[in-house]
Amino acid sequence: MILTISGVVLLGVVVFLFFRKDGLKASHALVCCLFGFYLAGTAIAPGIKAGGASLASLLGGLKF
Repeated sequence: MILTISGVVLLGVVVFLFFRKDGLKASHALVCCLFGFYLAGTAIAPGIKAGGASLASLLGGLKF
């Protein structure tokens, strides 16, 4: 659950930065949000979730 919330916050910050700095229009952000919600309801959603968890564990295991 924490990973999901932090991922949503991270993606929200990226969309906000694109909106403020790179000229992302509100309609484009809305389309991105709707695409994410519709994608979450498809059969590929568990694979995307597993890939995200795998990427998070990989990044979490890096030592600097």
